[in-house]
Amino acid sequence: MKDPRERMLRADQHLYLPEDILSKVDRMSMAHSLEVRTPLLDHHLVEFAAALPYNLKVRGLTSKYLLKRAVRDLVPPPLLRQRKRGFSVPVGRWLRGGAGAHARAILLGPAAHRRELWSLEFVRWMLDEHEAGRQDFGRRLWALLVLEVWARLHVDGAAARTPPETLGDLV
Repeated sequence: MKDPRERMLRADQHLYLPEDILSKVDRMSMAHSLEVRTPLLDHHLVEFAAALPYNLKVRGLTSKYLLKRAVRDLVPPPLLRQRKRGFSVPVGRWLRGGAGAHARAILLGPAAHRRELWSLEFVRWMLDEHEAGRQDFGRRLWALLVLEVWARLHVDGAAARTPPETLGDLV
């Protein structure tokens, strides 16, 4: 397999799909007593699709090109044109809710102040804007929270830990 695009698809098939997407779907569906089926992963269909030339899989910016052509008379056109949407973690909502006060305490607290990795004024502004709903800084704030909690655990050591000890305690 010389085509780098095919190698990327194969890497997704063997790494991203089973190690990320499918494992998350499996855990979340079991946690909520749901039965999830993945009909497009039937091994006969996967083997057929793998044997297709790349231009029938992806054409321009259209993925699943052949599948979309095959069902175009069965599925409403807006659905075929719709972009992919995943299930993302509601970090923004968490930080506007109960986790916001904890995030503020962690990101603006003495440990973060001593570390001097970011401007406390800027982080305070992002928190204010986010909590007020004027801007969505959820992912950026979460990244800073992860960094700060990691630093407390792995740089400062156990003696410096202050509640919440993990990000899981925030939500």
